[in-house]
Amino acid sequence: MKSSEFQTWLQGLGRLSSGQLTQLENRLHKPDSRDETVKLLEQGAFPACSQCHTGNPYRWGRQAGLQRLRCRACGHTYTMLSGTPLARLRHKELWLLYAKELMEGHTVRRAARACGIAKNTSFRWRHRFLTLPSSTKPKQLQGIVEADETFFPLSYKGQRHLPRQAHRRGHATHQVGTGSEKVPVLVIRNRQGVTSDYRLGVANTREIEPLLKAHLAVDAVLCSDGGAPYRVAARHLGLTHRAVNLTAGIRVTGGAYHIQNVNAYDSRLKQWMARFHGVATKYLENYLGWRRFLERLGPKITPAMSLGVVLARENHFQLLTVT
Repeated sequence: MKSSEFQTWLQGLGRLSSGQLTQLENRLHKPDSRDETVKLLEQGAFPACSQCHTGNPYRWGRQAGLQRLRCRACGHTYTMLSGTPLARLRHKELWLLYAKELMEGHTVRRAARACGIAKNTSFRWRHRFLTLPSSTKPKQLQGIVEADETFFPLSYKGQRHLPRQAHRRGHATHQVGTGSEKVPVLVIRNRQGVTSDYRLGVANTREIEPLLKAHLAVDAVLCSDGGAPYRVAARHLGLTHRAVNLTAGIRVTGGAYHIQNVNAYDSRLKQWMARFHGVATKYLENYLGWRRFLERLGPKITPAMSLGVVLARENHFQLLTVT
């Protein structure tokens, strides 16, 4: 670049918006992370064929900057991203930066500004990145397991055709319980911090009992409030059940049985959700998985680890399924 061109470029810096300055700063500190992302994606053994799921492929050129593989059994060609939520996404050089934005829990627009992408692209990337974390839950919870339900407003955010009259901005939902304006979410959490949650249609025994049966060990101790669904489900499943009578002010029984752990998680979840100013109900489970992901990995999390979880690679993904 000529000196005159450089001076013109410098003079134009004062006209940049805050989002453009952020984008420029990211580029200056890390000029191009595409090679780093590709290296991260291609580390380790070659994945099995995405078509016939057999192993032992061999190299077959490159595609979109990634090593292309060919299956010896069926002849199908694929890359490390084939069959993953990130397949066919562009701008690999921004993925680690976007993973960092997810780690920090930023909104769609803020992540878009940081990465220099359109907000619609940021929105699509968010839900691609959250596909596996939202659907991956612990197979079995052991020890003392606390269970409680929490409620979120029913939201049609982003939809053009609503089954009811649209609410004004800032509308507060005062309805209590599992009425038509509330979405119940069952949260179960053991004392080691392993958490699972499920969006319910109605918070009753019919919906809660199969979930407890599928995810609680037979020798687990179930702690809950005095609600009938937990009491009946525990009796049907033969689980040891310890209920606390919150209405009477009894929060701890037997010195160790309470639901303060799961209630604290519910509180953190709702405080974290507040930054998004309402989450569409159709995407609620993605946000629940996002929060589980952040809570499970905690301060150990890195952008590379986030990308590993998104692609179900290495031991990072296994951390989400530990009992």
